[in-house]
This record gives sequence, structure tokens and C-alpha cells, in this order.
Amino acid sequence: MGKSTFTSKSSVCNAPQPMRNLVWIIAICGLVLGGCASSRVTNLTTTRQVRNASGVYPVEFVWDTGDQTVIDGSLKPVVVVNGRDFYPMRPSLGISNRWETVIPVPASQSYIVYRFKVDYLYRAFGPAEKSSKLSQDYRLDIIDK
Repeated sequence: MGKSTFTSKSSVCNAPQPMRNLVWIIAICGLVLGGCASSRVTNLTTTRQVRNASGVYPVEFVWDTGDQTVIDGSLKPVVVVNGRDFYPMRPSLGISNRWETVIPVPASQSYIVYRFKVDYLYRAFGPAEKSSKLSQDYRLDIIDK
């Protein structure tokens, strides 16, 4: 029988080196694409505020994204207070990607826990898709004078 190019008599396989190269290529592409498509919510609110007569306190954040598929103007951020109350946010005047609102803190409480949730649309195959980004929990301490 003639020599086959499909199999060899050698017990050593040459597949590991090409597979390692492929794994490196996939890993590098994943890092590049993942780094470019990340979005971040940066809290700008102080951790402590002096109690005031109105009982409402400002909170704000900056939205940073490298994701080119996010549709401009589609952001709808809210503040989630104590996991159950939602307060819509508005863009800060004259500053891009910065959002603000005020949240109430009852006089009987010395702190609240809140987080930011940003709903947005992004370009996909076909119609735009919905997604959201949820920040970590933050604590706002209200101190008496």
C-alpha cells in the first residue's frame, strides 16, 4: 500500500503547537474587543452630606463607554434607593455624559443605600436591542450638624 497523507506512523501529534497559537489569537482578540466595548458608571456623589431642611440630597455620576454600538440619546438612567424606589435622572447642564438628580432621605434615617441603573439601546443585527448597566451599591451618610 502507498503512503497515506491522512495518517502517519508517528505516535507524536503536531496539533498542540497550532492549537496553542489559536488559543493565543482568540485570547488577544477577546481582550481587545472586550476592552473596547466596556461601559463604566463613576459615582461623583460624596459619601457624607449634612442633613438639610428639605430632606433631599443630590447624587450624580459619569457614564463612560467605549462601546461604539450604544445609540446616542438612548440612555435612561435612574437611581435605585434601598433596592425598591426609582428616581429618574437628567443630564447635567453643559457637561456631557454626566447625570444628576436628588433623592429623599427621611429625617428618621441616618443613611441610605443606592445604586445607579442605566438602560440603553445598542445596535445589533436587525433592530436595536435593549441593555442595562447596574453599578455597585453606594452608601450616603446623612450627618447632623
